[in-house]
Amino acid sequence: MTITQTELDIRRLAGNIGAEISGVRLSADLPDEMIERIRAAVLANKVVFFRGQHHLDDAEQVAFASRLGTVTQGHPTVARDSDMFDLDYSRTVDRANIWHTDVTFVVQPPSFSILRSLAIPPVGGDTLWANTATAYAALPAELRELADKLWVLHSNEFDYAEFANRVQSLDPANAAKFTSGFASIVFKTIHPVVSVHPETGERSLLLGGFARGFVGFKSSTFEALRKLFQDEIVKPEHTVRWNWQVGDLIIWDNRSTQHYATADYGTAARHVRRVTVVGEVPVSVNGERSRSVQGDCSDYNRQAAGQAGSASTANAIV
Repeated sequence: MTITQTELDIRRLAGNIGAEISGVRLSADLPDEMIERIRAAVLANKVVFFRGQHHLDDAEQVAFASRLGTVTQGHPTVARDSDMFDLDYSRTVDRANIWHTDVTFVVQPPSFSILRSLAIPPVGGDTLWANTATAYAALPAELRELADKLWVLHSNEFDYAEFANRVQSLDPANAAKFTSGFASIVFKTIHPVVSVHPETGERSLLLGGFARGFVGFKSSTFEALRKLFQDEIVKPEHTVRWNWQVGDLIIWDNRSTQHYATADYGTAARHVRRVTVVGEVPVSVNGERSRSVQGDCSDYNRQAAGQAGSASTANAIV
């Protein structure tokens, strides 16, 4: 197939999520029409994969990401002085092998994440993505109706003592980095369990590793209900798995996916860098917006804090 400036070679990778796009050299100088085609492919497939983007450096990755929207800070607590979130897993025992949606502990999670590979293990280190929109649609009607009504507390404050002790025993230097980095600012946000996508109108399940409790429910009830929803999200039918190569660049719609990085590569080098694009405050099926309980993410999103909403229901968490 001949690739023109308005055509892309898009190959679906799984039945419900994922596509590989070839024939394009990514840059900030691509025509508007090509950027719109790429954006449309991300919205349709939830995650898209590009091989062979070795020419991109940090600045070029950020510049390309900015064509999809306003680039956020690298991370609300760890990379606050950079557009880039550097994830060198060859130097740490802290790995992202938990199903999660990026940065849901703030009131405006990113809309898109753009990840570039610098070093990849000879075997292992794959990443999986799950489609949280098809997972919602696959739920029995009664569970969908329940999910539509639920609100959930998200926070970056979870199991800190257990995690810090594990890291301390394996890597004392990284334990100190964790305490002064990721755990330095606590964010708490109440999101709807079902959010309406601002561009596609699809309903998606907004859960993942940062979800800590349902509003108005005891912790034991939360664990039981969360498992019902999460088990549907991670069914193989809703997932795609990617075997990395150096020079890959991956874009995913953070508003309708979860992802999981497999930690099956021992001490081999695995080094990736992520850029994120400012997202919207999630909206429930009834038009209610997420509410910030603790922590100001306006610097992270480079926007006014006025969009944070009310924390009036925070005390309903039990």
